[in-house]
Amino acid sequence: MKIVGIGNAIVDVLCKVSDEFLKKNSLTKSTMKLVDENEFKNLISKLKIEETISGGSVANSIVGLSQLGNKVGFLGKVSDDDLGFKYEQGLKRENVDYLYQKKKETIPTGSCLILITPDTERTMCTFLGTAGKINDKDVDEQQIKNTEMVFLEGYLWDVGGPKKAFDKAIKNSKKVAMSLSDLFCVERHKIDFLELVKNKLDIIFANEQEILSLVNAKSIEEAITFSQQIKKNIIITRGEKGAISIYKDEIVECSAEQNLKIKDLTGAGDLFAAGYLHGLINNFSTIDCLKKGTELSSKIIQKIGARI
Repeated sequence: MKIVGIGNAIVDVLCKVSDEFLKKNSLTKSTMKLVDENEFKNLISKLKIEETISGGSVANSIVGLSQLGNKVGFLGKVSDDDLGFKYEQGLKRENVDYLYQKKKETIPTGSCLILITPDTERTMCTFLGTAGKINDKDVDEQQIKNTEMVFLEGYLWDVGGPKKAFDKAIKNSKKVAMSLSDLFCVERHKIDFLELVKNKLDIIFANEQEILSLVNAKSIEEAITFSQQIKKNIIITRGEKGAISIYKDEIVECSAEQNLKIKDLTGAGDLFAAGYLHGLINNFSTIDCLKKGTELSSKIIQKIGARI
């Protein structure tokens, strides 16, 4: 396989809400909040479901890579329940090798409530379920050794089982990419993420907020200087300002596509990563990698959901 993704196996539940709904339920727009099963059920009981899709950040990227014709796999933990079955079938339909043998767990398959406000921003409430219980025993080191690259998800990072899974994957991989995933995620794990970025990762995806927080920078210029110093390939997405790739002394910028009919920003970063990595593993120039990422993210935000 070209790339194996390791991340949260989460079933996305999409609902349209008002800004008032977010305020009433003490939710911060455009962020991801972890909730327990009871809170998840309480929120969903008040809503009309628009769509249910097999999701998870890196899984979305892996599906995008498969749709572009790359041989890819995904490792994420589900339970042998109805949502777990739907999740597995969803990946198989997209020709993704699902690398986890599901079994009956005490905790159900994870789900993410994606709340879309009229301004197309999305706010996520995630019940990780069994997804967050992944550990090193779930990682087959031979599968990792046989792939060109491993793509990890910042959302999944946690001390304990997930950290051991990450460590085993990193130790056995030829090249490691990771998405920082979310601003709250970065702030919660800043010391660990900084250690990963400086010493263990080859390719890092972050939006502007995330990278500024990670390196305590006040401007994008400071973040670029940091990236040049550590000599890693850091790709920063900046919404309508486009995207930047920094690698050693090379700084390449790509502008955002204009006049888009934006419906939902869910999956914009995930599909950008898919496009960029597609270019990378198929020997595109850096600017063409950025353009492919921009093309895919532009497509996804003009439809509901995170799958093209």
